[in-house]
Amino acid sequence: MKLVLGLGCDRGTPLITVETAITQALASANLSLEQVTLLASIDKKQDEVALLQLAKKIALPMLFYPAEQLAKVPVPSPSAVVMKYVGTPSVSEAAAILAAETDMSDLLVEKYKYRGADGKNATVSIVQMRTNT
Repeated sequence: MKLVLGLGCDRGTPLITVETAITQALASANLSLEQVTLLASIDKKQDEVALLQLAKKIALPMLFYPAEQLAKVPVPSPSAVVMKYVGTPSVSEAAAILAAETDMSDLLVEKYKYRGADGKNATVSIVQMRTNT
């Protein structure tokens, strides 16, 4: 099974917080990092240090989508707070669904939220890819 991780985080979130969120989200569904083939987020995070460090560390491509595109994706957990700050009701779920080229029926882990010891928040959504590409 090939997976896509949709990622969101507060500005300036440390890598360890993002990694912990991913580890816990994968474990919650008995999945492993080895199954992940792609990372995705909102284009406003293209310069987010932790996300760039993560993609480099685990050697996976990372796709970024504009808020307007993410906002068109139906998701089970839209957020008014996220909408207020970045212009879309979903980042992690919508980005993962877009990157996997599927819909929410392939969403294995909805918006998994983790708050690090640093007080920063990270969210992870996990979507199963339908194709083997």
